[in-house]
Amino acid sequence: MPLTGKNILIGVTGGISIYKTLDVISALNKLGANVKVMMTESAAEFVSPMTFEAMSKNPVYTSLFDKKNAWRIPHISLSKEADLIAIIPATANIIGKIAGGIADDIVSTTVVAATSPVMIAPAMNTNMYHNPVTQRNIETLKSLGYLFITPTSGVLACGDIGDGKLASVEAIVEAIKGQLLYPEKDLLGKKILVTAGPTQEAIDPVRYITNHSSGKMGYAIAKAALLRGAEVTLVSGPVNLTVPSGAEVINITSAKEMYDAVMENAENADIIIKAAAVADYRPENIAENKIKKGGELSIPLSQNPDIVKSLGEKFGGEKVLVGFCMETEDLIENASKKLKSKNLDFIVANSLNEEGAGFKGDTNIVTIIDKSGNKTDIPLSQKEDIANKILDRIK
Repeated sequence: MPLTGKNILIGVTGGISIYKTLDVISALNKLGANVKVMMTESAAEFVSPMTFEAMSKNPVYTSLFDKKNAWRIPHISLSKEADLIAIIPATANIIGKIAGGIADDIVSTTVVAATSPVMIAPAMNTNMYHNPVTQRNIETLKSLGYLFITPTSGVLACGDIGDGKLASVEAIVEAIKGQLLYPEKDLLGKKILVTAGPTQEAIDPVRYITNHSSGKMGYAIAKAALLRGAEVTLVSGPVNLTVPSGAEVINITSAKEMYDAVMENAENADIIIKAAAVADYRPENIAENKIKKGGELSIPLSQNPDIVKSLGEKFGGEKVLVGFCMETEDLIENASKKLKSKNLDFIVANSLNEEGAGFKGDTNIVTIIDKSGNKTDIPLSQKEDIANKILDRIK
């Protein structure tokens, strides 16, 4: 599990979105992290410390004078143990305290004593969030190296609509993972264009031609690149996946739409990774009405534009170009031909014939082949791990 051995200290303050913090703790536990919790008095008015103890499987600290371990000073020992401190949710009050150097409760005092990174996830009424004093405090803390998880916009508990809604559980967990696993952000400043998922080619208003791609590999690459500091544009076919937090997503349906989106955004990218499974052909004509059963049916097809080849012709040698190849036979031979004919830097080849590899699972078995013919076999692994190995090669 990626966060095994990591000590995360969660600071909980008094906000209605506190219930999401429980889900964050659950997710971090599943990733192997050791999670401890400290709560302000206001937070304990919303959810009892016992609930957080049950979820974190650790004692919860609510006071500077907590006697759980009489020989230890809580705010000092907690801050020393933590690899990262995350305040979820962070009210305007706690942000103001930290910015002003005030230390008068277990959360603010522990943060003052901290030497580890401190991540803050604000959640409050939109007027409070946009108040000039709150914004000044946030900017002050950012300038001092504090990390912020930007709140989202939506309907708030008070009924107002606007910024201030606590970021999603997934976004918070991914931000924490990114900081702990890639603190140096080795792809910071790099712009990466990733394609993912299938395309759909309409036959009539009801039916279409497609393939079995789930988009999981492309989404894993986008997510891993974001964790490592890259700026990511994700061109996605129709999938049932959560958009990686921080990615600019362009949703498309057909191969022609993907071609247009990729070529429009390729100029600004440093790295282009074509993980999508694009339909090679489309019906020449799309029926205006649903085609009825009866008799023989013939659907003439036309070839779709070759996105990878177009990228290779225009940007080969200028940008890092990575392709994918899936085959049921002669995998390495066919992948090597595609690598050369499409003018790629390297290609990721995987076979449908191996158990654990393929479209819809969370694992894959691949071989990375570079333009010099060097081959790197990656055995059965999680797609997230394979994504990082691909990014390692790119770096």
